[in-house]
Amino acid sequence: MTGRESLLSRLPCIPMDAAHIRNFCIIAHIDHGKSTLADRLLHITGTVPDRDTTEQILDSMDLEREKGVTIKASAVRMRYQARAGGEYELNLIDTPGHVDFQYEVSRALAACEGAVLVVDATQGIEAQTLANLYLALNAGLEIIPVINKIDLPSARVEEVRQEIVDLLGGSPDDILPISAKDGTNVPAVLEAVVQKVPPPRGDPEAPLRALIFDSHYDSYKGVVAYVRVVDGRIRKGDRFHMLATGSEGDPVEIGIFSPQMVVTGELEAGEVGYVATGLKTVRECRVGDTMTLAARPADTPLPGYQKIKPMVFAGIYPVDGEDYQALKEALEKLQLNDASLVWEPETSQALNFGFRCGFLGLFHMEIIQERLEREYDLDIIATAPSVEYEVRLTNGELKLVDSPADLPDPSRIESIGEPWMRIEIFTPESYYGTVMDLVTKRRGEFVEQEYPAPGRVLLKFDIPLAELIVDFYDQLKSRTRGYASLDYHFAGYRVQDLVKLDVLVNEEPVDALAMIVHKDEAYAKGQALVTKLKDLIPRQQFQVPVQASAGGRIISRANVRGMKKDVLAKCYGGDVTRKKKLLEKQKKGKRRMKMVGQVEIPQEAFMAVLKLGED
Repeated sequence: MTGRESLLSRLPCIPMDAAHIRNFCIIAHIDHGKSTLADRLLHITGTVPDRDTTEQILDSMDLEREKGVTIKASAVRMRYQARAGGEYELNLIDTPGHVDFQYEVSRALAACEGAVLVVDATQGIEAQTLANLYLALNAGLEIIPVINKIDLPSARVEEVRQEIVDLLGGSPDDILPISAKDGTNVPAVLEAVVQKVPPPRGDPEAPLRALIFDSHYDSYKGVVAYVRVVDGRIRKGDRFHMLATGSEGDPVEIGIFSPQMVVTGELEAGEVGYVATGLKTVRECRVGDTMTLAARPADTPLPGYQKIKPMVFAGIYPVDGEDYQALKEALEKLQLNDASLVWEPETSQALNFGFRCGFLGLFHMEIIQERLEREYDLDIIATAPSVEYEVRLTNGELKLVDSPADLPDPSRIESIGEPWMRIEIFTPESYYGTVMDLVTKRRGEFVEQEYPAPGRVLLKFDIPLAELIVDFYDQLKSRTRGYASLDYHFAGYRVQDLVKLDVLVNEEPVDALAMIVHKDEAYAKGQALVTKLKDLIPRQQFQVPVQASAGGRIISRANVRGMKKDVLAKCYGGDVTRKKKLLEKQKKGKRRMKMVGQVEIPQEAFMAVLKLGED
């Protein structure tokens, strides 16, 4: 094939019959080789020339490359010449594997008809393997099981093959053993996609209906909507209409991902691509909305997405108060790119004006923090994460509280409901006791156990979310030497005996350090927190008391010693009364300083809550 022919074969802008279109995604547990397989498919199909080939091609964010995990679902169009003849258009969506980004997976599945399920030959089936598989099955997708990393010496190909057969049924011969790293048997995956994944259903002559499954903001093009066209077609010059928000506009640009954005000027039924809308705000173009044409609108919208429920909440404040507006704009743009992020303005006595943000998990929170600092050049302070409690007042009113500072007066509270999670831990049988010990010490309750594979056990527990978000995952991995995997989902609220733990610095309450804890744990956590803060708060010119209070009484105290100037240094002997006067004068000055002095609390202090269980 000549260079020109090779280029023409990669050109994605030639319309193709829907019968030769395949829309599929790659799903797996974290680190089972999704992105490596995607890289290999792009290489085989010639979508990305050899000179442009890098690792994690579809992971465009620096954070994704550094951490080695996919954070955002990525779409790309490939051209493939099937062995049986005929050219096919393959639209691939690579999905995250981490439990915090399961929402990204569910959105990607809605744009596909098939899914390649990747299972690591050394690890076998794990928690997120099952979670993502069930999502795909519920979406009605055709599953193509693949065993990856067969090139590794520790690969257990036949054992893992049997695990998949036990899970999915069918013939063992339908499971493809591959090595995405060295390319072994990877072309068979493309053939399986062509043969097994059904072509998209949709009427190209019907009114346009395009599902927005993701988006990002561009300074020149406005909101760029990632769309799967279900019915009809959209061309440059067609005025679009959003069925949910009612927004209208003229497309700035229409194209596909190859993997960079390539202008085609048109998208038809069955295709995946993007529409640069020119819209400037998040409210006008929401993920899950249906795009149609203003001149010929569709009657019914497409099924959107279930509203996501944040699990972890934290305050994010600018270090410099002048950056408040910049932080607000940054959060608006991030929310456009990440529909699972929620936020609202809040005020703190200690940190002034900022935002209360909701996240899907602690890793999701960490990613948002780093994106704010890197992509938007902001200096921010994040408070310790908390969860959302269900507070029933004495007057019968039900109130949701995600910040300890918003907890009503104890005299008005009838009961507090704590969010609990149903967790599933996949682990080798040898770590059974270790996992049991970890969960029960975190107030967890055993539910049931299953043995889906020889030598491995699936343990199910109910556990308070507050115990789960701190360092549970790290502890689980370290205690099981990395072999255990975790999946979780919301299991409802339970009434518990909870109290607010306040922290006072220099006798002033610091609302950003307050937390809601179980009554039985208040004393121990109060002591641990005060001890940590004593070491983290820098010394002042005066003594600073650090106190923990629960139920209206002080339960722990420590003092940050003041720095003391040697006022007697200039005295060379002489009358002792002069020395006493100097010391008394110093003492009065310290008292005056303490009354008017401001204690600056470092970022490490706000995150000390996270490390209470480590000692």
